[in-house]
Amino acid sequence: MESSVGLRERKKEATRQAVHEATLRLTVELGFDHVTVEAVADAAGISRRTFSNYFDGKEDALLYGEERQMAALVRAVRERPADEPAWPALRAAMKQFSKGVAPPEREWAVRTRLALRHPSLLARQLANHAAMERDLAEAVALRAGPPNGAVRPQVMAAAFLSSLRIAMRMWIEEDQTGDPAALIDEILDEMSRGFD
Repeated sequence: MESSVGLRERKKEATRQAVHEATLRLTVELGFDHVTVEAVADAAGISRRTFSNYFDGKEDALLYGEERQMAALVRAVRERPADEPAWPALRAAMKQFSKGVAPPEREWAVRTRLALRHPSLLARQLANHAAMERDLAEAVALRAGPPNGAVRPQVMAAAFLSSLRIAMRMWIEEDQTGDPAALIDEILDEMSRGFD
């Protein structure tokens, strides 16, 4: 029974990934406005109904890879040692997470540029980032260290995610030259200095 559940989940994940990749490919070829759910379903070799079982719309399908990465980063923060202070835990989780994924590449840059040009994608991406910020704030609030109160975990999560967004935007603007991890570290260093 357990192996059939595992196989079923792997098949579902493979279908989600195939739909995501088909959506990205068609978006790059045709432009997001010209991509239909029917075209994505055809390209992924599934029915329109099956598409709807996995995603609410083409925005969700396109941003699926980003959502998975965000969930993995939050998981990495939660798995850090309980006695590790929050900011070092966030930074260590980012380093750990970075080792487990390929460096950002064309797909990420394409998706980000698309989101900046299409209001429906931007809205969906902002909703994803807000959810991640909330999840990170919850993880920070559970960590050891100075008393957190209600505000500090939210500010820390927002500062951390803002640092990542700044680093990746700068990396994209530089046409993906250099190491994004070094840029992330530089910006996290700057953020940790404060503004007094």
